[in-house]
Amino acid sequence: MIDIYTSKKKIISKAKKLGKNIVINDRVKINRNTSIGNNVLLNGVIIRENGNVIIGNNISFAKGCLILTGNHDYKKGLPYSDENIYRDVVIEDNVWIGQNVTILGGVTIGEGAIIQAGSVVVFDVPPLALVGGNPAKAFKYRDKLEYEKLKNNNQIHIFRHNRRHTINGN
Repeated sequence: MIDIYTSKKKIISKAKKLGKNIVINDRVKINRNTSIGNNVLLNGVIIRENGNVIIGNNISFAKGCLILTGNHDYKKGLPYSDENIYRDVVIEDNVWIGQNVTILGGVTIGEGAIIQAGSVVVFDVPPLALVGGNPAKAFKYRDKLEYEKLKNNNQIHIFRHNRRHTINGN
């Protein structure tokens, strides 16, 4: 099941792969190389350029997030060449991404990580890390035993939206 506003059907047609229970709110744009897992909240997320984006299970994006998978090659022209360089983004399971976060291509966000609002993620984020800033850096880690306990007991937040239109995922 994918929960969407009726005007968001065209977003779904662009996805490479879709899981179940995906909630898509306003101002969401994805590229054709985006794979989305189960139980994902896309809240105003924009995915730019043509790099692969893999979004795992149980992911929450707050409003205003931006994933940039492409850039220009500055080594082949001034100020840069017309040639585009695409780098993939991987977001592993159980990740919470705060409001107005920017994620650049070539980044993997590890399982259970939390990204603080307003952060710019330019480096890989380790599993269970809480990161923030520009560039985002780890300032704390989730307790691994507590995390595993929550995971094993299936303490997963299920995303819902009051006004929804539903279509089936793959």
